[in-house]
Amino acid sequence: MRATCLFVFLLLIACPAIPAQAPSTPNTLKLDPKAESPKAVIADMAWLAGAWRGEGLGGVCEEIWSPPLAGSMIGMFRLVKADKLAFSEFMTIAEENGSLLLKIRHFDPQFKGWEEKDQFVRFPLVKMGTNEAYFSGLTIRKNSDGGLRIYLAMKLKGEVKEEEFVFRPSAAK
Repeated sequence: MRATCLFVFLLLIACPAIPAQAPSTPNTLKLDPKAESPKAVIADMAWLAGAWRGEGLGGVCEEIWSPPLAGSMIGMFRLVKADKLAFSEFMTIAEENGSLLLKIRHFDPQFKGWEEKDQFVRFPLVKMGTNEAYFSGLTIRKNSDGGLRIYLAMKLKGEVKEEEFVFRPSAAK
């Protein structure tokens, strides 16, 4: 019995705990598959509500987020290149299992979904800070100047690269 206890004790000391987060790109984190997302509620994301316009992916981007309501926020995104819609997204951030989950579904210019019928891209919460949220592979940060920066880890040609979106508040008309 003592040998078993000693073995377990030594195993705990020798094997560090699995980290919940690890860098994915310079400004994004990824959640370890065995880790749980931290506790959070949708009110923690209230700072994101509003209309935002800026640049990213070589074009003009627009993102609009509703205020928190009923445990969720709804968002829309569009990318315009050469005065034409390149693609759009429908997004939700919702309370799930005591934390937050960001879900995104992509659409081409004809509003045909990229993902299969009932599929979407999932970004579980990794870390929450004041005016910033780290979802696995995607970081949203509100700057002190009132602007918004979003960093996305994208896999291109087998390599993970970071795309930065720079937004300013926009009056949606």
